Amino acid sequence: MTFRSKLAAAGLALGGVALAAGLAFAQAPAFFRIGTGGTAGTYYPIGGLIANAISAPPQLVATAAVASNGSVANVNAIVGGAAESGFVQADVAYWAYSGTGVYEGKPKVADLRSIANLYPESVHLVVRKASNVKSVADLKGKKVSLDEPGSGTLLNAKAILNAYGITEKDISAEFLKPNQAAEKMKDGSVDAFFFTGGFPAAAISELASTGSGIDILPISGPQAEKLSKEFPFFAADEIPAGTYKDVGAIKTVAVGAHWVTSAKVSADTVYAVTKALWSDKTRAALDAGHAKGKAIRKETALSGLQGVPLHPGAEKFYKEAGLLK
Repeated sequence: MTFRSKLAAAGLALGGVALAAGLAFAQAPAFFRIGTGGTAGTYYPIGGLIANAISAPPQLVATAAVASNGSVANVNAIVGGAAESGFVQADVAYWAYSGTGVYEGKPKVADLRSIANLYPESVHLVVRKASNVKSVADLKGKKVSLDEPGSGTLLNAKAILNAYGITEKDISAEFLKPNQAAEKMKDGSVDAFFFTGGFPAAAISELASTGSGIDILPISGPQAEKLSKEFPFFAADEIPAGTYKDVGAIKTVAVGAHWVTSAKVSADTVYAVTKALWSDKTRAALDAGHAKGKAIRKETALSGLQGVPLHPGAEKFYKEAGLLK
């Protein structure tokens, strides 16, 4: 073999190595963890459905993390690198990005970015029928669970009580997950509990089906209007009759459930995630997998996201889909 032919062969060999390395690099999986919530809520089952539907190994591997305390905890996980994304209430997302509200005096989460608005999260204020509580004002002196620290529900519960002129000192406050609160309600050691999430919520459905006897209190009228003026994230909502056994239609308030990520996650990854979210495969999984899945629609994907900017990867998809100019 001549020197020239040896050189050409070496070049081909090196080129082959480089090509193989390039292919390996191109196929390196992007891991995308989704912070959800407790198993008794709505974030976890919806997160599982989405993660399974959008995963396309080896390019994209999505997982739904369980047992998060909820919105604030998910923001903290994104900041700390424990998750690439998470489901977060609209109010918490805005407060985190702007350094206001519950994040007053704390560093702004300036890298927070939006992927999509998912569905409205309805505030449920569940009470035992036997407790004879007919309105929010009747909660004075009662044992009331406000949900765990780190949850969006806790922040909502405090705001709602305040709108009705009630402070934590006026009640016997507990800080339990919805399923724990529901268990305590069965034996009468809790009179009421708050839960913000998509209906139907598993913990409330199970409680209603046991025959324990529950009501869901309305959050409406002047107090709800006052709440919406102070916190524009709250919108009027209604839990339809029959959502929970023997419970009629209830007027309440809701906040949007948003899927957020970090600016540090690559545009290619978030583009792939956003495109997969609105694929036919994910549509079928959401429609079949959970009652709230049907409310997750591409036409409302950008609703209420003004408080936290879109991630460039998501923005690219929405422009291609004609939802953004």
